[in-house]
Amino acid sequence: MISEEEKEELKIELAKLEDEISTLRQVLAAKEKHLVEIKQKLGISLMNELKQNFSKSWHDVQTTSAYKKTHETLSHAGQKATAAISNVGTAISKKFGDMRSHSIGYSIRHSISMPAMRNSPTFKSFEEKVETTVTSLKTKVGGTSHPGGSFEEVLSSTAHASAQSSLAGTRLPESEEELQC
Repeated sequence: MISEEEKEELKIELAKLEDEISTLRQVLAAKEKHLVEIKQKLGISLMNELKQNFSKSWHDVQTTSAYKKTHETLSHAGQKATAAISNVGTAISKKFGDMRSHSIGYSIRHSISMPAMRNSPTFKSFEEKVETTVTSLKTKVGGTSHPGGSFEEVLSSTAHASAQSSLAGTRLPESEEELQC
């Protein structure tokens, strides 16, 4: 228990502390006002300060080893993804080139309508291979964990497999009649 005398001393001390805090708040407010006035005279706006702070913070982030390593990894992954997509594009171009060369002087545009081409076995087989490749890429890259290897290995193997499967094993139509089925 606290005696009456100690209570009085604590009340006096409390009042002094509250008074000091109030005085400090007033001093701080006056200094903040003075700071704003100086910044206005120097032409420093809040927006400029924010830009400078953001630039400095961004620079600090970019110099961290974690950022550098992440940037390097994502850059490498982007290069691998670009290579894989390029391989798929090359396979698609080659497939269409093969289809065009088998048409013996007829342009696809003149020899087959788009709906008929979409229903042809060749187009359906090609479409299935593209869907399988896309699904495989989405599954392997999309975040689900597979024991199949690293991101780079998955991209490389998927691109290689899609290029091989889209080039081999698909029978091309040999006559205009087969194209129009």
